[in-house]
This record gives sequence, C-alpha cells and structure tokens, in this order.
Amino acid sequence: MSRRPVRSRLRSLAALAGATALAAASLVGTAAPASADTTWAPASSATIKPGVQMYTAGGQCTGNFVFTDNAENVYVGYSAHCAGTGGATATDGCTSGSLPLGTRVDFVRGGNLLFPGTTVGRGTLVYSSWLAMQQAGTTDTNACAYNDFALVRVDDADKGKVNPSIPFFGGPTGVNTTGTSVGAQVYSYGNSSLRAGIELLSPKTGISLGTTGNGWSHPVYTLTPGVPGDSGSAFVDAQGRALGTLSTLALAPLPASNGVGDFSREFGFAQQRSGIAGLRLVEGTEPFRAPLG
Repeated sequence: MSRRPVRSRLRSLAALAGATALAAASLVGTAAPASADTTWAPASSATIKPGVQMYTAGGQCTGNFVFTDNAENVYVGYSAHCAGTGGATATDGCTSGSLPLGTRVDFVRGGNLLFPGTTVGRGTLVYSSWLAMQQAGTTDTNACAYNDFALVRVDDADKGKVNPSIPFFGGPTGVNTTGTSVGAQVYSYGNSSLRAGIELLSPKTGISLGTTGNGWSHPVYTLTPGVPGDSGSAFVDAQGRALGTLSTLALAPLPASNGVGDFSREFGFAQQRSGIAGLRLVEGTEPFRAPLG
C-alpha cells in the first residue's frame, strides 16, 4: 500500500533582518456564537471539526478552526502551505507555488502511515493567503514569511457533520487580538498521521516564546512538539481565544519549537482578500477547559 505524504515546512525562526513594518489587517466581525445560522453536529459525534485530518493531493495537514459567512457556508481552516507545490523548503508565501483555488480536499479520520483512513467528508480550497498575497503584490517580508492560512469550504452534503469545538480543550471562545508574551500558556490539538492514531498524543500544552516577524508569528514550545502533518493546527491562549495556526517546525535558533502564525493578522487578511462576505470564526459549542485550570 502506498503511503500518503504529510506536509510540513522546515525553516528558521530567526528574525528577518531589515524587515519593513506592515499595518495589521483590520478584523471585522471576529467571531460568531456557535448557535448562529447553522445547526452543528454534537461535539461528541461530529466527524469534521478542529483537529480533523485534511488531505490535499495526497498531503496531510490538520484543520484549525471552523468559519461561516453571510451565505451560511461552512469552512475549515488549515495552512496555505498544505496546498503548496514547492516542497518543504518553499516557505515564502509571496513566491512559492500553490495548487489553485477549486482544488478538492478530503476530510479524513484515522489516517496513518499504514492505513489511509476513512474519508468523512469533502471540501474545496477557496482561499489561500499565498495566492492572495501574490495577487495583491504583497512585498512585506514578514507577511510573506508568516501569513500561512487557507480556507476549505465544506461540501453542502457534509455540513451536518461539522462542529466548531476543539477536541479535548473546547472553545474557541473568540479571537486573541493582543498577541502573547513570553511564558504565556498555549494549547493546541494536532492530528498528524505520523502518530499512528495514538490520540493521547494529539492534545498539546506549552508556552509562548513571545512574538517575532513584527507581530506575525509566535514561536512556542509544547510538551510534545508539532510534527509534519500537524501543520495548520489551532493554537488558543489561556482564555481559549484563537491565537494562532501551526506553520513550522524550527531547527534553529530554537530547536524543536514551532512557529505559530498570528491568527488575528492571518484572519484579518483573509477577511479583506478572500471575497467571502461576512467571514467569521465560529465559537465552540463546548466550554473551554484549560488542563489543571
């Protein structure tokens, strides 16, 4: 049986010398209650939710948050590089290749290196920060390096399988628009096929190492670091607010740390450039529960 590759990017989290400042995209209509517009599947039985495995042209990533819009479409987010065509070293979103919008994406449960998993739904790539920045002619080096976010619209036939709650933790409770400081607690849920289906390894707790890239990225350490296939995973802060999306595994200067794109900036850019009217994050139906909190 052939093995489906996982997608990840490996690059340094070193500060970009001479980086120019870019004002963060404004955030409009940041979050919607889980009860708004759509009837969600129960969190306990939903098969499409944050943490779901997402396969694009054979490569596996992890979904982060659930979104909706004025037309009651439903979206799941992951990283733009999950649809990248340039390999693990192609990390500049303003120059790297990507599969086109309209590419089909599978939502999968239980995929690992030995078993392809069960397809539980399908969707379509409708927004990529990489393609949007290239179309806009973005030149800011920080945005090009760290704006790594994409949206997959769930097929109408599969919308009834969706719940916006993050497994194990619950939430999200809204959007973090103030960033994070060194030592602040963070939480994530990865679902790499490399873990051979051991779900106990999926929830991760850790600490922020601060902010880099003029506010576009937050390096973090977690108890078990994100690995290839976790790309796209949601990160929330100690209040359960959407803080970031997993983009990179760092080899230097902070080995085994992860690079987490700032969600408020990535999402704000998507609201401005996706063409999706009323795009908003959906809060979880389950309350946020921080471990030991």
